[in-house]
Amino acid sequence: MDTDRTSAHGKHEEYETAYEDGNTLGGPLSEIFAVDLTAAVGRCAGCGATGPLARLRVYDRAPGLVARCPDCSRVVLRLVRGPDTAWLDLQGAASLAIPLGGQD
Repeated sequence: MDTDRTSAHGKHEEYETAYEDGNTLGGPLSEIFAVDLTAAVGRCAGCGATGPLARLRVYDRAPGLVARCPDCSRVVLRLVRGPDTAWLDLQGAASLAIPLGGQD
């Protein structure tokens, strides 16, 4: 029996409902970066869609966090944290504009 169900648009049905928004990345990324990355604007390397990281669909059923583009479902970011090390994969992001909070 085939349990891998795909919708008419080619997306796995499980991915349509089993995610949280990109704000889920705020805490784990704050351990690595000094700025809030949920407001950073990224561009998907797959479809070119742009938007804040908070817009990504984040799945936490893997060994770490997997963030997918809400437009094409491509993996944009992977974050895995061990006791002493964090691994961040941004291969699916063509660019990432990080607001630094200008000094007056």
